[in-house]
Amino acid sequence: MKIHEKYINRCIQLAQNGLGTTYPNPLVGSVLTYKNSIIGEGWHQKAGGPHAEVNAIRAVKDQSLLKKATIYVSLEPCSHYGKTPPCSDLIIASGIKKVVIGIVDPFAKVKGKGIKKLLDAGCEVSVGILEDQCRELNKRFFTFHEKKRPYIILKWASTKNNFIAPLSKKERAPVWITNKYSRQLVHKWRSEEQAILVGTNTAVADNPKLNTRLWEGSNPVRILLDQNLRTPKDSALFDRSIKTIVITSQASRDSFTKNEIGKNELILEAIDFNKEIAPQIVEVLYTHELQSVIIEGGGKTLQTFIDSGLWDEARIFTGEAMFPEGVKAPEFNGKLAGEHNLLSDKLKIYIND
Repeated sequence: MKIHEKYINRCIQLAQNGLGTTYPNPLVGSVLTYKNSIIGEGWHQKAGGPHAEVNAIRAVKDQSLLKKATIYVSLEPCSHYGKTPPCSDLIIASGIKKVVIGIVDPFAKVKGKGIKKLLDAGCEVSVGILEDQCRELNKRFFTFHEKKRPYIILKWASTKNNFIAPLSKKERAPVWITNKYSRQLVHKWRSEEQAILVGTNTAVADNPKLNTRLWEGSNPVRILLDQNLRTPKDSALFDRSIKTIVITSQASRDSFTKNEIGKNELILEAIDFNKEIAPQIVEVLYTHELQSVIIEGGGKTLQTFIDSGLWDEARIFTGEAMFPEGVKAPEFNGKLAGEHNLLSDKLKIYIND
């Protein structure tokens, strides 16, 4: 069993290379071994491209070894036709008889069917190796398919005296609490998630772009929560450079649609603001097939998700800045999962336990 763990762990390492580029597909790594040596490995790099098993099999220089090899894969091989053929079929056609799988795929079109196909073909299949680690690797994918919602990350920065923003300022621009290294890390995070959400007050006060300009990577879908469409029409969020979803009231949606919304990457979705807001937002994001979202503010929006219990992870910076008065940081309870220093900034990671 230890040897299985060794190679599944390698699969996990390989799979992490695809973070941010495989949506809506999961992160998957695969390794082929012969006589306790790796003869091929690969990972899923981009949706629509070859899956991890395909890349690993192609990497084997001596294809005659496949019939004697063991294939390791962090997630159950697919069994259906999507943009690519089933990986389980390729494994069988390659003559590979030993298959070791980290965890069963939660996607309804797979979910045990790949394993059954392998078993029916006479393969020796082992399942459930480093299962917790494999689930953590694809926490976004599992949350989306099992809970029917995106994986929700809360993020904010607070001053030493626990404010996340000043009460007032002269211009529509962010007031930075953290240093440039923390800000770059946040842009890296944005490139790893499918969506990013802010509320009206943040959009009005800071005029954020919500892109990845400080990091190489894809821009997340921008989500704006704005009940009465108070955000100025010349705001960066309305520049149509990135797909943007505005969640508003039905009345506001109807009035705005008469003018210009609904074209060029700008979409309006209506919810009932007289009911609990967070579950409705989550439903909208699920409908748009967004597997993860970073909630970046402001305080009221963050607290809405906290009070609803709809969050999975919180990433909280504390900078050196001090405000004489301001907007208080959200109040929440979570399990501390990690602490880091970025020069003078402190970063704490919490999970909703």
